[in-house]
Amino acid sequence: MPLTLARFFCLFSLLIGAGSAARAQTAATARQPTGDVYVDGQGVLRWQQNQQEVALFGVNYTAPFAHAYRAQRTVGGSPEKAIDQDVYHLSRLGLDAFRIHVWDVEITDTLGNLQQNEHLRLLDYLVAQLKQRGIKVILTPIAYWNNGYPERDSGTGFSSIYSKVQAYTNPRAIWAQENYLTQFLNHRNQYTQLLNREDPDILAFEVCNEPRYHQPAAEVTAFANRMVAAMRATGYRKPIFYNIAENPGVEEGILPANVDGLTFQWYPAGLVSGHTLRGNLLPHVDQYSIPFRNDPRFQRRAKMVYEFESGDIIQPVMYPMMARSFREAGFQWATQFAYDPLVIAYANTEYQTHYLNLAYTPAKALSLLIASKVFHRVGRGQTFRRYPADSVFDAFRVSYRQGLSEMNTEEEFYYTSSTQSIAKKASKLRHIAGTGSSPLVQYGGSGAYFLDRLAAGVWRLEVLPDAVAIRDPFETTSLQKPVTQILWNDQPLRLALPELGRRFSLRGLNEGNSAQAQATDGRVTVRPGVYLLAAAGKNTSAWTADSKLGPLRLGEFAAPEPTRLGPQVRHTPVAQATAGQPLTIRATMTGIEAADSVYLIAQHYYGRTQAFPMRQPAYATVEATVPAELTYTGLLRYWMVLKKGGQPLTFPGGFSGSPRDWDYFSREQWEVPLVSAKTPLYLFRAAADREQVEARALSRNSWTDYVTTEAAGALALRFGQGAAKTGPQAAETGPAACLRAYYGDKLQGRLQDLSGFTEVVVKARASQPVGVQVLLANKDAAAFAAPVPLTTELREVRVPLSSLKASALLLSPRPYPGFLPLRFQSQNPGVLKLADTEVLQVLVDAAAPTGNGPVQVDIESIYLQ
Repeated sequence: MPLTLARFFCLFSLLIGAGSAARAQTAATARQPTGDVYVDGQGVLRWQQNQQEVALFGVNYTAPFAHAYRAQRTVGGSPEKAIDQDVYHLSRLGLDAFRIHVWDVEITDTLGNLQQNEHLRLLDYLVAQLKQRGIKVILTPIAYWNNGYPERDSGTGFSSIYSKVQAYTNPRAIWAQENYLTQFLNHRNQYTQLLNREDPDILAFEVCNEPRYHQPAAEVTAFANRMVAAMRATGYRKPIFYNIAENPGVEEGILPANVDGLTFQWYPAGLVSGHTLRGNLLPHVDQYSIPFRNDPRFQRRAKMVYEFESGDIIQPVMYPMMARSFREAGFQWATQFAYDPLVIAYANTEYQTHYLNLAYTPAKALSLLIASKVFHRVGRGQTFRRYPADSVFDAFRVSYRQGLSEMNTEEEFYYTSSTQSIAKKASKLRHIAGTGSSPLVQYGGSGAYFLDRLAAGVWRLEVLPDAVAIRDPFETTSLQKPVTQILWNDQPLRLALPELGRRFSLRGLNEGNSAQAQATDGRVTVRPGVYLLAAAGKNTSAWTADSKLGPLRLGEFAAPEPTRLGPQVRHTPVAQATAGQPLTIRATMTGIEAADSVYLIAQHYYGRTQAFPMRQPAYATVEATVPAELTYTGLLRYWMVLKKGGQPLTFPGGFSGSPRDWDYFSREQWEVPLVSAKTPLYLFRAAADREQVEARALSRNSWTDYVTTEAAGALALRFGQGAAKTGPQAAETGPAACLRAYYGDKLQGRLQDLSGFTEVVVKARASQPVGVQVLLANKDAAAFAAPVPLTTELREVRVPLSSLKASALLLSPRPYPGFLPLRFQSQNPGVLKLADTEVLQVLVDAAAPTGNGPVQVDIESIYLQ
């Protein structure tokens, strides 16, 4: 039936009413309806029980399979205990959706026969635990992956012998999949005693994960229909979803198929950069555009996001904007890929490019909590203004500059970093969660905390351990290489909740927590654990560790043990500092106790050496200022010394002793060049920055490499282009290649000099004429660009800053799927202010090679002068 305007407003009113009623429930007790779902004639997924729209948000989680399973065994963990802990945390975050592509290669033989083994048992156990928490499930039975990544493959099922292309073209492979789907849907979960196809909490199935198709489309349609027919033959009647986003250009193979829903993924800044992406990447998640969204065959199908992640990004600002964009695009299910199991999250080995765990990445995890709230509050199809105007919407605020995602309603207040926002109505609050501090909660630690109201004047407090990043989590990983340190510390807490008052009582609830205290002026000291807080005079005997808070028990608590590493320091020196000016040096340092002292030893190379006490402005943060008398032109080198019980421990390196000792033999130190105000400031040097930039080929006939220059043997970044590709997917738009380099940190030591710079100098060459642009982007993602005329000679090309004009920002690394927008145009770029910029891009246009060789652009360096 066509959706008339009158019908639309009728449905909209019902949805608003339903949404208001749902929001009247507290976050911890709100539960989705039980029972099955169906897809109506307009492509809307609805609950059979009450015909309301479905909106579910959560994660993928892989503990029963592949590397996650093996790694847990390697570190001596129990898979069941790990699942218990992680499912508790997922519930604690308010998530209500779980999806996973089942590693069929680990639970089948080559004929598709289901194997009753440990992996299948653990999947059953996981589903049973999710059901107890009210978390709904969609399973993708066929992964098409072997099980090795990042190790060697060892799976023995049909996916170990058939490629993705063979999977839908080889008759034996097709038969094996039909056989497997039949047995998998008829499998009886040994914990719930329900068949997979009958379990009311398994809402739907997605046939297969990220297939690989090509023309002709009719073969694709035929395969999809055979898989659906095999599933329907079991008696299964709930929705069947199918991936349409993995093969742009072959959607005509899926749209005619007998499926109820279509699935998409989103990796807005690509994957596997090998380092943390920095800079404002919010334009990458400003909208999710679907090219065939007006096709009636698309519109009558339900829409699901099976995987999404802000790969290589640790900023806690991406998820809420992604959730908003999903709802704008009409999605009703979205599950992040992938939540790291607690027992191995210290090393981030499961998927190097992803990192999410409540204990180890608390701010990012709370941003997922907030994103879930966005997904449930924002209407399906609701439209928004474009970034940055859309960074404040409904009850939410997202700020790249503050590193903050926030939700603020009368009953709920959540934030991912310290905020000055005033709670909308403190007297009506029921739930608070955060990292850092707010006007209601001043907390000295770095872990997440949760406050939930149980009754007037009675609250539950949960405090996670301190988590400190000690390495880049997106570099090459290893189980021998912790990237986040967990510490169990006594931390100060001050609450300003009106109904608790200033002299509330505190008692421990979780196992082994016998703490009891009374606040003074709202202040107490807490360690990781769960506590019952009560206003003075309140009787709390009715609440025990076994009392319920929605799907949680009051005394439940899951946290990793302290990381046995000892004191750690994470610090990167500024690239340059202005000579003759005071220089503040700041670092992350753990392991500092009340009786310890920390000081900085600074030396002007072989010149004068001085020691300066280091301040501690925040937990695990130390800083000291080197005075101007020691920062004359030259090279400043320095060390940080942690003195415990009179014994010095020196960093970098963590060596015993002090650099002032006669027998201190370590050659490690930090260094900062001290330069005059007119010294060039490098934004990119191929020789020094290659591990911290994103150099990407964007067209199928282009590539990147590093080469040495003929004259000086200096390293240069090379972008190459060969002959244009032909074929049905050959048409491409945008530049052929892009260099993206974050340089915001390089400005920090030269801020006073920036007003004196007048040009960008690019040292580069091109083997033949090709369009090249240099672009600077500011912290609001407004971009300014100018052409760079290159010749065949390696030379310095001077581009006046005044010639840079407002331009579109290239979304690099490139968003995936490839049909998503590639450029972002700020609606109000303003004027170029160098001190506010942070990202450099060099764009190389597509060009046809002439003569015998490919097109080559070599970039040695780019600097300000």
